[in-house]
Amino acid sequence: MDSRVSTTRLRVRGYHLDGYGHVNNARYLEFLEEGRWGYFDDRPGLARRLMGGELAFVAVNLNIDYRQAAVAGDDLEILTRLSAVGGRSARMNQEIRRVRDAALVSAAALTFVLLDVAANQAVPIEGEIRALLEPLVMEQPLA
Repeated sequence: MDSRVSTTRLRVRGYHLDGYGHVNNARYLEFLEEGRWGYFDDRPGLARRLMGGELAFVAVNLNIDYRQAAVAGDDLEILTRLSAVGGRSARMNQEIRRVRDAALVSAAALTFVLLDVAANQAVPIEGEIRALLEPLVMEQPLA
């Protein structure tokens, strides 16, 4: 797998399920967030820059395509990549795949901005943070 992609695994538990016996749609938001945390865990230099408290990545748009139901006991992989860095926003793409058959369960695109925490305002993606992000961009699809 390309080093610009992070993989996070989790097992579907009973508390993830809805009344129909499959993962509740809202839980996929949590799974995707877990994947994004894993992405930053895999890139400690980038994470350290953001943990300083001055800047934060803030989600401004999230689109999810639900493809197949996941059920209790399924092992899932959340694949996360940075797909674009613009002047004022960037995009991450994520896929959730079932491990046993590699079936695409869900795909998502997240747009985020860089927030100056003290000013509570989006700022351009430039300088050191841009230099950290640009080498991570992987435009082509994951699969």
